[in-house]
Amino acid sequence: MRKLIESTFVSLDGVIDDTRPSTASRAQPHYWGRPYWDEQHNGYAAKLLTSADALLLGRVTYEGMAPAWSSRTGDPGSDMINAMPKYVASRTLTELDAGWNATLIRGDVAEEVAKLKERPGGDIVKWGTGELDRTLVEHGLVDEFHFWYFPVIVGAGKHLFEGAGFDTTHLKLADVDRFDSGIVVHVYVPK
Repeated sequence: MRKLIESTFVSLDGVIDDTRPSTASRAQPHYWGRPYWDEQHNGYAAKLLTSADALLLGRVTYEGMAPAWSSRTGDPGSDMINAMPKYVASRTLTELDAGWNATLIRGDVAEEVAKLKERPGGDIVKWGTGELDRTLVEHGLVDEFHFWYFPVIVGAGKHLFEGAGFDTTHLKLADVDRFDSGIVVHVYVPK
């Protein structure tokens, strides 16, 4: 069975993104995270992606990534991401960017993600933490959480699992990776 791996950037004060509608654009990970994106960061991200052959995205992550990535070409990372199948969970979208190899998950998201995990293939990587996590965590579908803690305090924004609404969930620390930039990736698995 394939693993579902969630990978999320987190500030030291728990911020993962700006609020919607935006009240704190400085809270966007591409704003506060960029100074720390170096070779170690890129290497770890590449390691996650090379073990995977599909991406799972919620609507918000998809809407942010599709326009940014679909226009990038000519480097191995962009070409790999653009070619990789993407599965998008959304209650509001009716169509997706046809050129970005994305499929809208229709029907019961938990059932469909469980079916994806049963198919042969590599890991499935999910970027970002948001509403979709309530369903995934409640149904025990996430096999690993990779929380990238950045050495920055943002001060405002949406916090990790804010409003997710699931019950207390205990995890086990499986691994820790430290980068010279100060990023520390904590890998957790279900207990």
